[in-house]
Amino acid sequence: MDKSYFIESLERCRSYGDIFDLVKKSVKKILGLHRVGLLLYLKNLPPNIGAYYQVGSNGIVLNKSLINIMGKTLISKIEFNSLIFSLLLHEYLHSLGFLDEEEVRRLVYEISIKTFGEDHPVVKMVLEPPLISIPASYTWEYLNHDVEMVRNFERIEHSYIA
Repeated sequence: MDKSYFIESLERCRSYGDIFDLVKKSVKKILGLHRVGLLLYLKNLPPNIGAYYQVGSNGIVLNKSLINIMGKTLISKIEFNSLIFSLLLHEYLHSLGFLDEEEVRRLVYEISIKTFGEDHPVVKMVLEPPLISIPASYTWEYLNHDVEMVRNFERIEHSYIA
């Protein structure tokens, strides 16, 4: 898999699962690491948190409010997919045991450049995440505890039981 494969694939992604599949392939290609069994949840979080992974869990949580705003604000589908890719890559690395934030940011940058090339929107999202313009009428409802599980997030090629 070369850069053109990843670039073209990201452009075709239509779901979180599609993007996460590319995240896993990029990490496997660059670091040789892989894991399965992760779930994705969407939850309204404070505006300064894009996503998180709770150590020892099997769940990644994306900020639903932020994603909704960015989906309306970003110019193109590739920019939106690039943002989601960078968020999922960051949290996937945490799930692989990389806990130091500085190290994870460095790895996200390194993997993104090696996977897409330095001029790709993924790398731009990593270096300079878009500033969000929050409408004055928008209220952050992050105190509610509604969590939405994303169905068909991870595609596992092999069953757990042989």
